[in-house]
Amino acid sequence: MIAGPERTEIQKPAFFAGLSLDRPRIMGVVNVTPDSFSDGGDFISPEKAIAHGKALLDEGADILDVGGESTRPGATPVTVEDELARVLPVVTALAEAGALVSIDTRHAPVMEAALESGATIVNDVTALEGDDGAADLMAWKGAPVVLMHMQGEPGTMQQAPAYDDVVEDVYAYLDARIAACEEAGVARQDIAVDPGIGFGKTLGHNLTLIAHLDRFSGLGCPVVLGVSRKSLISAVTGRTEPPKERLGGSLAAALAGIARGADIVRVHDVAATRQALEVLGAVVGAE
Repeated sequence: MIAGPERTEIQKPAFFAGLSLDRPRIMGVVNVTPDSFSDGGDFISPEKAIAHGKALLDEGADILDVGGESTRPGATPVTVEDELARVLPVVTALAEAGALVSIDTRHAPVMEAALESGATIVNDVTALEGDDGAADLMAWKGAPVVLMHMQGEPGTMQQAPAYDDVVEDVYAYLDARIAACEEAGVARQDIAVDPGIGFGKTLGHNLTLIAHLDRFSGLGCPVVLGVSRKSLISAVTGRTEPPKERLGGSLAAALAGIARGADIVRVHDVAATRQALEVLGAVVGAE
């Protein structure tokens, strides 16, 4: 890894979206989509998605991340109208059930409608660059946001990803996006960052980012890591497990990230992740 310029590190906040970061937190995935890479179509009806979200809440999810548009490699966009129809009933019901809800979207109209329907957090794979009004909207709403790095766009991002230095390049991008959001009026304490594992990265890029995840703590924002069921697991093992059979690798990658400073892990398998974190916490506490 090429050494980057020296930067003054800013201490992370103790809370994000009202949630204490005194321990690693779990963001459970609720995909209301027909084509997500892991569970596309499993929860496409609002009723199934709501039931799944409530089950994840019971399993120990701290945040429920509701998405109505797949951003897997090669995915095609959906209309805002379709996305709204998919997510709003789910967001409303889960918020009413007491969940801390995140809306996974890159479209400002969906962000606004979801926030008005009970969502608290916006999780944007474009780091608020995908819609011209997104940063201003977040400043106006005063809502917490997760800024993720993605090289390119979902339809083509895996064709030929390239970096001079993946850690420093992603760091610089997120640093610039934080500054742009602050300039628009978003408070730094309302910003979390995600290096975007699998979003315009090779296997080597992904592994390097996880190995050096502690670098991103220097941005002074909580760090979110999403590795659950991703193809890098099969790439590492050399086997072709379907996504739902990648639990062991998902847990290993999540724990490796937490050891390097991840504050929030975005996962499909909440109960298993919670168990792993409880054991990790007990071992660390006994040292």
